[in-house]
Amino acid sequence: MPKSCSSAWCRPRPWMPLVLAAAGFYNLGFASWSALQPSAWCAWLGIIDPACPMRLQGVAIILGVLGIGYLIAARDPVRHWLIVLVGFLGKTFCALGLLGAVSSGALPLPAMWIALTSHAVWIVPFAMILWAATRAHLGRPPAGTAPLTIEEAAARFQLSTGESLAEASRDRTLAMVFLRHFGCTFTRQFLRHLEQIREDAESRGGRLVLVHMLDRGEGRKHVRHKDDVARISDPSCELYRAFGLRKANFWELLGPIVWIKGFAAFFSGCRAGHLAGDGLQMPGAFLFRDGRVISAQPAKNAAQLPDIRRLFESPA
Repeated sequence: MPKSCSSAWCRPRPWMPLVLAAAGFYNLGFASWSALQPSAWCAWLGIIDPACPMRLQGVAIILGVLGIGYLIAARDPVRHWLIVLVGFLGKTFCALGLLGAVSSGALPLPAMWIALTSHAVWIVPFAMILWAATRAHLGRPPAGTAPLTIEEAAARFQLSTGESLAEASRDRTLAMVFLRHFGCTFTRQFLRHLEQIREDAESRGGRLVLVHMLDRGEGRKHVRHKDDVARISDPSCELYRAFGLRKANFWELLGPIVWIKGFAAFFSGCRAGHLAGDGLQMPGAFLFRDGRVISAQPAKNAAQLPDIRRLFESPA
């Protein structure tokens, strides 16, 4: 969790500790019963194998340890997200394994109730807790005030070259690219072609401006010290909000298309780095002239890169 994050946005919802406590006591109860009466469970499941009681007792030990872990995590679900992740993965794979065994006839039908009550029923709330932890660890709390208008933001924010955004847009069309954090695979993929993108913008009469989430001056090292590319520092994401760019939801950040494009970028040499900005902030690109947006290209997911050619060909 970010050290400076003290808002309610970073704290768990009231139901989260209750779910983990319930899962913990359920696991401990199930484990105790299985450890003390393994033969009864094997008989109920219709398993004749003499080794069944011993195996079930081994499973009971694992379930008991996880139950204690859930009770520990219930004290602070966001902080103890790793325990929740272990539980989420365990319950998901166990549920799938048991259901697969029942469907194939390897286990009798009563095993399906164990799959549902001991595992499947907890998957969704555990996933919601993990998403809350992701927001707290990767993102930054949204500002409590109303978003700035574009006019207010243009007057307040300055380019690395010294002029305000409003002043810079009077002389030339600005191709503003709002980046994800600098450790993002897709940001690195974009920066790999920065020179070509800058030339594309200039060939169409525009000026490329990069907006990032680091403090002023820190963005320079990430753009390979290209001082001819103007930059705007926006650590609080106020300019992002003014232009309508919001935080990513689950599918925008971790959906299938993001994974597919992420693997492609990774194998092309664009490795992920440390978090350098808000990990949940969505990117986008805009043409900005005379204090107003004339073309917009907000990203539909975290993997979408700006298309400068289409940005200039599709006025708002």
